[in-house]
Amino acid sequence: MKSMRSLHSHTRLLALIASIALPFASAQPKPVTAERIIAADSEPQNWLAHGRTYGEQRYSPLKQVNDGNVDKLGLAWSYATNSTRGLQATPIVVDGRMYATGVWSVVYALDAKTGKELWAYDPQVPREWGRYACCDAVNRGVALWGDALYFATLDGRLISLDARTGKQRWEINTIDRTKPYTITGAPRVIKGKVLIGNGGGEYGVRGYFSAYDADTGRLAWRFFTVPGNPRDGFESPEMEAAAKTWTGEWWTGGGGGTVWDSMAYDPDLDTLYVGTGNGSPWARSIRSPGGGDNLYLSSILALDPDTGRLKWHYQVTPGDNWDYTATQHMILAELPIGGKPRKVLMQAPKNGFFYVIDRVTGELLSADKYIPATWASHVDMKTGRPVETPEGDWSKETKLIVPAAFGGHNWHPMAFNPQTGLVYIPAMQPAGIYPPSTEFLRTGKYTRQEMFWNPGVDWNNYANTVYAILAQTGGNLPQDRGYLKAWDPVAKKTRWEIEYPAFWNGGLLTTAGNLLFQGTGDGRFVAYSADQGKTLWSVPTMVGIVAPPVTYSVDGEQYIAVLAGYGGAGAVTGGDPRTMASGKYLNEGHILAFKLGGTAPLPKISERNLDIPEPPASTATAAQVENGKYRYAATCMVCHGALVVSGGVVPDLRRLTAEKHSIFKQIVYDGVIHSAGMPRMGDLVSEQDVADIQAYIIERSQQDRAAAATAAAKK
Repeated sequence: MKSMRSLHSHTRLLALIASIALPFASAQPKPVTAERIIAADSEPQNWLAHGRTYGEQRYSPLKQVNDGNVDKLGLAWSYATNSTRGLQATPIVVDGRMYATGVWSVVYALDAKTGKELWAYDPQVPREWGRYACCDAVNRGVALWGDALYFATLDGRLISLDARTGKQRWEINTIDRTKPYTITGAPRVIKGKVLIGNGGGEYGVRGYFSAYDADTGRLAWRFFTVPGNPRDGFESPEMEAAAKTWTGEWWTGGGGGTVWDSMAYDPDLDTLYVGTGNGSPWARSIRSPGGGDNLYLSSILALDPDTGRLKWHYQVTPGDNWDYTATQHMILAELPIGGKPRKVLMQAPKNGFFYVIDRVTGELLSADKYIPATWASHVDMKTGRPVETPEGDWSKETKLIVPAAFGGHNWHPMAFNPQTGLVYIPAMQPAGIYPPSTEFLRTGKYTRQEMFWNPGVDWNNYANTVYAILAQTGGNLPQDRGYLKAWDPVAKKTRWEIEYPAFWNGGLLTTAGNLLFQGTGDGRFVAYSADQGKTLWSVPTMVGIVAPPVTYSVDGEQYIAVLAGYGGAGAVTGGDPRTMASGKYLNEGHILAFKLGGTAPLPKISERNLDIPEPPASTATAAQVENGKYRYAATCMVCHGALVVSGGVVPDLRRLTAEKHSIFKQIVYDGVIHSAGMPRMGDLVSEQDVADIQAYIIERSQQDRAAAATAAAKK
């Protein structure tokens, strides 16, 4: 009896241990494989890859939350990222765990049901590297493969972590560290290879993307997107062919063509699709003075993922002259074209045309304006080339061109709903000022002394044009518009659209519940009916959103999650702060997850103090202030905004305290606060330039203080 009781006790103990251990065991994600991603619709509770599927449609079959009950959504949980810069990541959700990235490439692993932090990994990106990031210290996410997680850092490293523990498996450098490369994009993993590109086209680099072995980090292949110096030989037949479309000594300016975002994959065709970036410098008259298409700038490339060899290409903007990248989100789908199904690739790149391409052959099927672009009248369907207009030619004089370098659509992901047949575009209609380099017009040379950026524009004329427009319009710049557009890719037209206060808004998610979700720049998270665009639910986040939402389910409950934190090019350098949530509220980053019946309180976001303190007196001459205006535009505007008006993502220099003014030279020239993200600029400007920049900031502070006082007196 005693031995029998012992056996029963032992059995009960084993059962108790099993009952305790099972929840933890079930919480461990199963390895992510190609088979799982290909069959993603069979496990819609997960978001296994960047676009959920290899085709990057950002459509979910989940429909517990639908157009009949979405108004019952409430916050399930929130997670504070303790950051005030842009959050752009698409979370990956696998078996109850969420993985996302934040500012300075920090990685977070969370319980997807509760938001509890499981682990966090900070790659310790040197803050001074932020000077090379044209568009904020952002990161768009991770990739999972097997039991490993992969992400890239702003300073050009690719890192593999154990997805369960967050411990590093390996780390490699992907760039020439003497050159100003950055990485903000999310990697993809195809057939055991981690694919990653980089950015830096505005700084004079040569573009490429690479494939690394997922287990070891060993370089498998690399595809350069523009040719280098022919005297050094060509890395591939593709580069030898591309060199025939360039003239002059393009390699001295880098060339550009960086692959900083979009990729997609068709496992049936075993084809990888990659979008490439703008030219460096922007001005093609400088970059390739004898003309030419400048392959493979602003192109869609179809490649063999095993070898990196090119299958076909289509160049959306030959001889790119406006920073019209083709790195925007690409979607793979089947559409009825001409009465029969076609395997297509769809893209709305910066240039304002929506492209439908046969992804088997590269044949152009349609190309139509989704915004009123002025640089080209149409795309010739016989040649596949855009027909440029005189209004788009800025080689001899300053032109105001639509769209601006922000594009008609930037990196923010689109979504495709196969039920409605519509592609949803976070579209924009910004107007851009393009002033040619006076140095180049005068001498035929371009020394890049105007800026450490490399666009080939005259920043002094840029600033003068801004002031001329203000004088003509009574103090108002042209209003940049933001839209949510539902585009019919078969009928080739907009079915419905919604205009937003801010032009820079979030990426998109659509679901089988006839829903479309998007965050906005003015601080809302909104659900629309996917078929008609009717607003069904909206919640004030008080923080602008640019990231795309995802949806998943845990224990039978569907969640919709999004990162809230305003940032990126449009938030930093463009737009009207009065239309942005970050212009009124502190830009405090959070991950927000909603579910039906959620009752958690929304994070409390503090309002900004919008008063402009009285600046110190200035003894600068008019010539010094004018030099300061020019140097500010050339060196500071990319982060702190045109006319010294910040959107709230980085400090508004009109509101500098007396203490900061007293150490202005130490901050800008010497870099005493580089650890906070303000890099040393002493190698770009002289001490007198710094004093002149400060004088210009003081003048702008005085002007806007006076304008605010006048407005207050009229009330």
